[in-house]
Amino acid sequence: MTKPITILAIESSCDDTSAAILQDGKMLSNIISSQKVHEQYGGVVPELASRAHLQNIIPVVDQAIKQSGISKKDITAVGFTRGPGLLGSLLVGLSFAKSFALANNLPLIEVNHMQAHILAHFIKEKDGSGNPPPFPFLCLTVSGGHTQIVKVHDYLKFELIGETIDDAAGEAFDKSAKLLGLPYPGGPLIDQYAQSGNPKAFSFGIPKVKELNFSFSGLKTSILYFLQKQSQQNPSFIQENLNHICASIQHSIITILMNKLEKASREHGINDIAIAGGVSANSGLRKRLKEMEDSHQWKTYIPPFSYCTDNAGMIGITAYYKYLINDFSDQSVSAKARLFI
Repeated sequence: MTKPITILAIESSCDDTSAAILQDGKMLSNIISSQKVHEQYGGVVPELASRAHLQNIIPVVDQAIKQSGISKKDITAVGFTRGPGLLGSLLVGLSFAKSFALANNLPLIEVNHMQAHILAHFIKEKDGSGNPPPFPFLCLTVSGGHTQIVKVHDYLKFELIGETIDDAAGEAFDKSAKLLGLPYPGGPLIDQYAQSGNPKAFSFGIPKVKELNFSFSGLKTSILYFLQKQSQQNPSFIQENLNHICASIQHSIITILMNKLEKASREHGINDIAIAGGVSANSGLRKRLKEMEDSHQWKTYIPPFSYCTDNAGMIGITAYYKYLINDFSDQSVSAKARLFI
């Protein structure tokens, strides 16, 4: 009987320390330790993030192995995030993965964080269930640091067809929330307030960008000037209109994203559409995608909330497909803060 492929996966690209165990592509455990220390600073502080990873990495891995029901000797490979991400944070995960692999004579598998977000769609639950999109499909990958449209030809064959030329969609959410006086991370709070607001209450500038690329810097500037002007006339404007402002900001960001995704679908003749990344947890984006499924005859694929934000499960499934083709790294591998899809 063939021994199952059991992957220990490590994710430490930003401010979440995560470890997962996958066996033949099925999720056995997926542990995430989030860092609260950054809230008081209004954003992720890289030095504090790497220190917190050092504290969290061993307990998180230990819990992932225990919860999975397997033993350490059952592990056949170690997958880890090589990049992109914060260099100090990546180094913690990389160093642990190297040490664990060396001590247990296991192969190392490096994973591109952005590819992993896309392959989160292929994670199977313990009972083997899942809802993977067929190849080829388009994936809108939206997070705090990235906004991309990727044409996915196969498990490990990706074609970048559009990306942001300045800021990411997640950053636009968080920076807008900061202008509104909301605590970090502000993106989920905008989503929360937007649900009881009017998305057409206020309009902001929608940038005109060539081809399938995105821009969010102009939108942020438009929001800033609007809030400054209204607050001068009425110091209580934000407080009195918070729900409507949040709904209008969210509507603008989603409109920018979906206009480009619609264009990509039309130009490439692909109607199988997926979303991935932290911003794919946004309820407004998920709702709009479902609406476009009906109006555009799309078939859409939305990952479970637990696989949207950074997690080791997505690293594990990517490592699994790389294992199948013997795509291994050696102990000389280094972390890369910038790593392209």
